[in-house]
Amino acid sequence: MIGTMSEHGNERHKRLARSTKNRMVAGVAGGVAEYLDVDPNLVRLGFAALTIFVGAGVLLYLVAWVILPEESEDTSIAEQWVNSRRSKS
Repeated sequence: MIGTMSEHGNERHKRLARSTKNRMVAGVAGGVAEYLDVDPNLVRLGFAALTIFVGAGVLLYLVAWVILPEESEDTSIAEQWVNSRRSKS
């Protein structure tokens, strides 16, 4: 599960991350669905609707893919890229 238990009780602190279990492409929709506690297919339909009606669904999905870490990772693809660029300079 993405959430972790707090030291002060049963509070859940959710972390938005790409899912490793609910994935069809990169786990973005599955991760968002787990974070919002909704069916992943609803999030996928949302991305499809944004693509069809607004033209932004694919772009939002790609941005989320880059900036959201996988649930088992601490850093995103973007953070890894920035860190690798910093170490080269």
